Amino acid sequence: MFGLNPLEAVVLAIPVALAVVLVAGLVVLVRRSADVQRRLTALEHHRPAGDADLAALRADLRQALRHVAVVRYDAFGDMGGRLSFSAAVVDDHGDGLVVSSIHARGESRTYAKGVVGGASDATLTPEEQQALAAARTGKETP
Repeated sequence: MFGLNPLEAVVLAIPVALAVVLVAGLVVLVRRSADVQRRLTALEHHRPAGDADLAALRADLRQALRHVAVVRYDAFGDMGGRLSFSAAVVDDHGDGLVVSSIHARGESRTYAKGVVGGASDATLTPEEQQALAAARTGKETP
C-alpha cells in the first residue's frame, strides 16, 4: 500500500476497517430506529376496537352483575350483632339474585331468590327489598 511494508499496511487498515464497521452499524441502527418509530406511530393511530366492538362491549357490561348492596339486620329479637344479612347482586336491567342468610342461636339458614327486571317470583322480605332497591339505585342502606 503506497510503499508501506505489509505490517504498516495492516496497522493502517485496522482503523479503516473499524471505521467501516462502525458506520455500517450506525446505518443499521438508524434504519431500525426509523422502523421502530414507524411502528410506534402506527400503534398510536391504531384503534383497538371499532364502533361495533365498543357497542358489543357496552352490551356485555350492561349484563354484568356489578350492582351490589348488603343489608345487615337482627332476624330475631333475642339475637344481637346484626348477623343476618340480605345481599342483592344485579345487572343494569335489574336481573340477578338476592341471597339472604338468617342467623339464629342454634342454626343459620341461607336462601337465594332470582330477580328479573327488578322483581322476583318469590316473595321478598323487607330486608331483601331494601337490598335490591339499594343495588339498583346505588344508594347505601342505613
